[in-house]
Amino acid sequence: MTRRLFSCAIFAAVLSAQAQVAPVTANIDASRTGAPISRSIYGQFLEHIGGIVNNGVWAEMLEDRKFYYPVTARPAAAPAQPRRGPVRRWTPIGPDESIVMDTNRPYVGDHSPLVKLNGAEPRGIQQTGLAVRKGKFYAGRVILAGDPGARVSVTLVWGAAASDRQTVTVGKLAGGYAKFPLKLQAQADTDNARLEIVGTGAGAFHVGAVSLMPADNTQGFRTEVIAALKQLRSGVYRFPGGNFVSAHEWRYAIGDPDKRPPILDPVWNAVQPNDVGTDEFLTLCRLLDVEPYITVNAGFGDAWSAAQEVEYVNGAATTPMGRLRAANGHPQPYGVKLWGIGNEMFGDWQFGFMAQEQYQVKHNLFAKAMRQADASIQLLASGAMPDHMTGSKWVKQLTGKPVPEYLGPGDWTGGLLTHCFENIDMLSEHYYAYSNRRFDLEKGEQVSVPNQPLVEWARQPANFVRAKYEHYQEYLARIPALKAKPIPVSISEWAYTGAPANSQRVVLAYAWAFQEMFRHSELFRMATFTFATSLLSSNRTEAVLNPSGLMFKLYRDHFGTIPVKVSGNSPQPAPAYPAGGQQPKVNPGTDTYPLDVAAALGADRKTLSVAVVNPTESEQQLNLAVTGVELTGQGRLWRMAPASLNASIVVGQKPGVEVEERALEAAPKTVAIAPFSVSIYELALR
Repeated sequence: MTRRLFSCAIFAAVLSAQAQVAPVTANIDASRTGAPISRSIYGQFLEHIGGIVNNGVWAEMLEDRKFYYPVTARPAAAPAQPRRGPVRRWTPIGPDESIVMDTNRPYVGDHSPLVKLNGAEPRGIQQTGLAVRKGKFYAGRVILAGDPGARVSVTLVWGAAASDRQTVTVGKLAGGYAKFPLKLQAQADTDNARLEIVGTGAGAFHVGAVSLMPADNTQGFRTEVIAALKQLRSGVYRFPGGNFVSAHEWRYAIGDPDKRPPILDPVWNAVQPNDVGTDEFLTLCRLLDVEPYITVNAGFGDAWSAAQEVEYVNGAATTPMGRLRAANGHPQPYGVKLWGIGNEMFGDWQFGFMAQEQYQVKHNLFAKAMRQADASIQLLASGAMPDHMTGSKWVKQLTGKPVPEYLGPGDWTGGLLTHCFENIDMLSEHYYAYSNRRFDLEKGEQVSVPNQPLVEWARQPANFVRAKYEHYQEYLARIPALKAKPIPVSISEWAYTGAPANSQRVVLAYAWAFQEMFRHSELFRMATFTFATSLLSSNRTEAVLNPSGLMFKLYRDHFGTIPVKVSGNSPQPAPAYPAGGQQPKVNPGTDTYPLDVAAALGADRKTLSVAVVNPTESEQQLNLAVTGVELTGQGRLWRMAPASLNASIVVGQKPGVEVEERALEAAPKTVAIAPFSVSIYELALR
C-alpha cells in the first residue's frame, strides 16, 4: 500500500473544517456484535478468458508456443466471435513453402512445423512483439528434432542494427525430439523484440515447442504481479472458471507443460495452451498464501471425472490419481477443501446446460462421487437467486415473468435448496452491477439511467448484496431445514461492469459493497472478485495496485473482524424503483445518509475500526458517538481522498491515488469527511 503522511496542519483542517451540510451522527454500539468477518470475503477470481491468466499472471512471453496455428506468412482469418485481442503468430523466415505443418510426427497437438533447409539460406520461424528490458535475462527452452546435417540457432533480436541481437547455437540434432535450454540477455528496452529459430545446412528440422520467460520469474509466474497481488492478502482464490470451466478438460492441463495439447476453448473461442492448470494454480495459491477454491466442470463434465479431479488433488499417492499427481512431481496431497460444482448452470450460455430438474439430479451425483473421493471437502452449489434469474432474463424465458416465485420453476437457488440440501455446504452466487443501467421490471430489460447522482451510482453493487440478503430471508421463511442448518453464501463473482476500472469513482462502489457484506457477515462468508488482475495497473513488464487494489488492501489491513452495530440520525432514502429481482426492498447503507459507515472490533478486541464512505462530491461532517467500549484517545487514520473523482494509477507514472496515513492524538468526535473518499479510523481501546 502506498502511504503518504500528511501534515498536522492539514489533519487539523480535516477535523475542524466547517461542514457544507448538516452534520450526520453515527452511533457505534460496540456491545452489539455480529459474526466474525471471514478473510475469504476479500477473495479473488481468475478465469482463462482473454489474457487474464496466460499473460496477466503467467510469465510466458510467446503466443502459440506449441503451434496450434499453422506457420504461414498469409494473414490469419479473423475469428467469428473474437474474445480477446489479436494473437501474435509465428511466421516463416524464408519461403512460405519451406514450412510444412507435419501431422505425422507432431510433438504435441495435431501438428508441428517442419522446416525444410536449403544450404546456407536461413530458414525457420519467428515471432515478433516481445517486450524486453535492457540488461534483463530471459530463459526458456526449445524442443527440436532434425537431420544430422541441420544446424539450428535461436536468436533474440531487440533492434535494427546487426549487433542488436544475441544468438544461442543449438547442439547436434537427432531423429527424436530433444530439449535445448535457452538463456538470452536483452541490451535495450523494446516492446517489439522478436525470437528467431533458424536453420541452415541439409535436410530438415522439427520444432516441437518453445518457451521464453523472464529469468527472474517466480515458478512460472510474473514476479512483479505476484509481488502486487501478495499485498492484498486475499484469503482465497477461485479457479478455473467461470464460463470457461463448462467445456474445460482438466486432464489436458496437468503433467509436462510442453506435452499438454493446445486446444480451442469453445466457450471463449480462443486457443488455450493449457500451461496453467491445476498444479500451477495450487502453486500460485501457495505463493500468495491464499486458500484454493476449485470449480469442477459440471457442464460437459461428469461426476466420475470430478471425483478423479478431487482424488488427483487430495488423494494419497497410493490412489490411482494420487499416483499420477506424484508422477507429475507433486507427491504430497494438496488438501484443498473448497470445491464448486459447476458455474452458472442455470443458463444456456453454459456448455452442457440442462433443465433445472435434471441438473438437481446431476448436482447430487457430483456431490456423492466427489465426497467418496474425499469426505472432508466443502461443496459449493452453483446457485442463482431471483436477482440473477431476473437480470439474465432467464426466468422470463421459463415462466414469462420477470421475477421468479420463491421455490417456483424459475427459482434456481430455491430448487437446489429444496432438492439438494444435504449436498450443499455453501451457495455460490454471482452478480454484476451495470454502470448507469438498471433492470426495469415493467419492461423486463436493462434500461439506461441518465444523470444518476454519484451516491446512487456508488450504491449499485451494494444493492445486489442487499437483494441477496433479502432473498435469503425468504428462503429461511419457506425452508424449515435452512433454519435448522443455515447454508452460508459465497459471492463467487462480483464486479461493476462498465465502470471506470482504474479510478477513485469505482473505489466508492466497491467499498460500499464490502460494508454491506460486513453488515451481514453471518450470511456472506466468502466473496471472490472478478478478476484479481482487475486490481492491478500493469503492462507486460510492470504491475502495481490500482485504486481498487489499494482499497482492497486498505480494508484487509486495517478494518476489524468483529462487526458492531452502527445506527444514525439520517436514514437512507427509500428505493426509487419497485422491489423485486435485482431491486431490494430496503436501500443498503447505514442511517448516516449520504455517508455509509461500518465499524468492527479487532480480533483481539484492542481496537475499534470505523470505515466511512463519502459517495458525494461535497465534504460531509460526521459526529462519532461510541458506546460499549472505552477509548484510550489514541489511534490512526488511513484514507483515500484524491483531488479528482476520476484519479487513477498508471504504472510507471506518479500515482493519482494514494493511501494517506496519520496518527490521531485524540479520539475524534466530529470529523470532516473529504469528497468521494474512503476512510478508516482505527481507535485504541482500554
